[in-house]
Amino acid sequence: MADLYLKKLESERRQLWATCRLKGLARDTPERQRIAELDEAIAAHKARTAG
Repeated sequence: MADLYLKKLESERRQLWATCRLKGLARDTPERQRIAELDEAIAAHKARTAG
């Protein structure tokens, strides 16, 4: 079964990353900070589902 929560997080991260790359945003922008938050949430979710 597909993990829709994980797919949603990864989709949002890909979208933000594309925007940051297109605009050339620096590390301290809100978009880049959100990407870091999403990375943490994805890692925590994967750890939880792995056991």
